[in-house]
Amino acid sequence: MRRFIRPLKDEEFVFATALAWRVFKRFEAPDYTDEGVENFYRFLTDDILYKMFLAGEYRMFACFEEGGTPGKKETMVGIVSLRERTHISLLFVEERCHRQGIATALLRYVDEFLYNGLGENKVTVNSSPYAVGFYHKFGFTDTEPETVKNGIRFTSMIHEITG
Repeated sequence: MRRFIRPLKDEEFVFATALAWRVFKRFEAPDYTDEGVENFYRFLTDDILYKMFLAGEYRMFACFEEGGTPGKKETMVGIVSLRERTHISLLFVEERCHRQGIATALLRYVDEFLYNGLGENKVTVNSSPYAVGFYHKFGFTDTEPETVKNGIRFTSMIHEITG
């Protein structure tokens, strides 16, 4: 099955945020307070986020499988988004596709987009507790200890892009 990554189309935004919400509930929500879960949901469903996406201020990329679902040409299996130009805001992969290299491929895509497309040499993320080990394996380093803000637990990290 062939997989590929490309920028999200406007009409795919709702599917991307639904994917993020499904995966968040399964893997992330157990580490958050009710307040944190509610705030994450509000973030995903906020009209301002969608307007920023349409304006090109909030970039989203997705990994698709060709013919992954009967009757569909392609199926979204992972997403990554950037805000404030170089900050990863969301990185989620469908549960059935975990440990298949999709999140790594999405991060490599972001690195190339930032380095070759925008001339940037770093990317940051506020990692959930669930993903800290993954980001470390990719080469991210902590910039602050774990923090809790509005019920959301995260570790701030940075990754130097070498091209």
